[in-house]
Amino acid sequence: MKKIVLSILILAAIGPQGWAQGSAFGIKGGLTIGLQQWEGFEQDPLFKYHGVAFIESLTEDNAFGVFAQLGYHQKGSAIRNRNFTNLINGQAFRPPAREFIFENLSLTGGAKQKFPFGNGDTKAYYALGIRLDYTIGTNLDQYTRFIEANPAYAIYPIDDTQFIREINYGITLGGGIEIPFSELVGTLIEFTVNPDFSYQYEQPEIPNVRDPYTGNSRSIPQRRIRNLTFELTVGFRFLRKVEYID
Repeated sequence: MKKIVLSILILAAIGPQGWAQGSAFGIKGGLTIGLQQWEGFEQDPLFKYHGVAFIESLTEDNAFGVFAQLGYHQKGSAIRNRNFTNLINGQAFRPPAREFIFENLSLTGGAKQKFPFGNGDTKAYYALGIRLDYTIGTNLDQYTRFIEANPAYAIYPIDDTQFIREINYGITLGGGIEIPFSELVGTLIEFTVNPDFSYQYEQPEIPNVRDPYTGNSRSIPQRRIRNLTFELTVGFRFLRKVEYID
């Protein structure tokens, strides 16, 4: 673990020119499962996707490497199969599923420890990275308009730059398998857990709001929303080897 943490800290300093044995690069993507908790409101998972370009160091035995990657990730949560109360007639109803999406660009630097897996040159690995996210957009504008027409539904987050944090940070932890097709081309299958340490959304308390679940008046507490995602990824990996001739 100390070896991985140290590699993360020196990743930016070494750069591709310091990777004496060569490098590996590629693209990958797949399913993202987003989770959030809204200060007591338990949200349903958001099922979206991600895409990533990456580069990593290549050692002679391919047992350890440092990496950098840049990706697009849709994070957030959803509300499904919930009963609401019609504030006019008091009848319960079930609205369509509602998704709360934060579109993030993620820059990650980290390290991978690899082990032989099965026969041939297939490798299993675990990885740890430090991640910096930039929020490029959301779909919260639709809820802003909805709340303006239906003030009782102020439980939803809104598209307000005072509440949405543009820069977030966290870690990426996971593992996977690298499967070579040939000397220079292969594939990978990966699973990662990606918790944020910072809040994606922070909103102060809102008093005297009618709760659509119960129809009673209540206060919406201060809302601090962190992202947590689980990602299943597949991709292609290409090797660029450096050979020295005396």
